[in-house]
Amino acid sequence: MTSDTCRFELFLLGEGEKKIGETPFPRMSNCSDFLIKKEDHTIGNLVSEHLKQHPHVLMAGYKVPHPNVPELFIRVQTDGTITPKDAFVEVCRDLIGKFAQLGREFTREYELRRMATAGPSNGDGGANGGF
Repeated sequence: MTSDTCRFELFLLGEGEKKIGETPFPRMSNCSDFLIKKEDHTIGNLVSEHLKQHPHVLMAGYKVPHPNVPELFIRVQTDGTITPKDAFVEVCRDLIGKFAQLGREFTREYELRRMATAGPSNGDGGANGGF
C-alpha cells in the first residue's frame, strides 16, 4: 500500500460505510448526536455554527474525538418544534445552496475579469501594449 492510498482512505468511504449516522441522546429531550465519517473541524465548525443560528435549535456543538480518526460528532438539541434530524438536514441544504451561489458568483466575476484584462481584439496588441 502506497502513501497515496493511505491518504485516500482518510476521505473515501469504504464499501457499505455510511457517511452520517444519528443516535438520539437519551439524557436530553429533542437531542441527537450525528456521527460524520471522513470529516474534520472544517465541516464540524461550519455545520454547528449554522445550526446555532437556526430558530428552533437550542444547542449545537461538535467534537473530533481523536485527531488521527477522521470522524466527528455533532450534537443538536431543538425546541421540539422540529426534530434534530430535520434541523440538521435543513441547515445542510441551506449551506449547499449558499455554496452553489458562491460558486456561480465566483465564476461570473472570474469571467468578467478575464474579459476585461483580455483587452480589445482589433490587433493593436491589447490593453497591455502587446505584452
